Amino acid sequence: MKLHQLKKSRHIDFFTADTSTELALPLAGTGISAGFPSPADDYMEMSIDLNRELIHNPTATFYGRVKGTSMRNVGIEDGDVLVIDRSLELRNGSIAICFLDGDFTVKRVKLEKGEAFLIPENPEYQPIRITAENEFVVWGIVTYVIKKM
Repeated sequence: MKLHQLKKSRHIDFFTADTSTELALPLAGTGISAGFPSPADDYMEMSIDLNRELIHNPTATFYGRVKGTSMRNVGIEDGDVLVIDRSLELRNGSIAICFLDGDFTVKRVKLEKGEAFLIPENPEYQPIRITAENEFVVWGIVTYVIKKM
């Protein structure tokens, strides 16, 4: 999966999703226990291609590298790579990439009584109420978070 940089912003760097390649990686077919260990397979018969697994709408999918900590309580942290699908419809509670007053940000979108709010998932940050004075566009919906452990 190659990343080709499109745009840098204060909070997110954007990359195109190159789905022209295929790489079948071994996949443990029986699952991996997160509790007590289970007997492991002596070999792995299945494989996974991350392009097929993570990208459902190739022409509308982009990656974004996160800068900042406003979403850390939902597991989105500084340096993580987000898979962003621009073809998905916004729903109340979606985690979205939003263009707000000249910059991009990632927040949970709350729709309530004809109003929209951008909700950070970190108590150190305040919600943002969207008004008619704001330049505001929902740019895409976050579908996956890729992180280094």
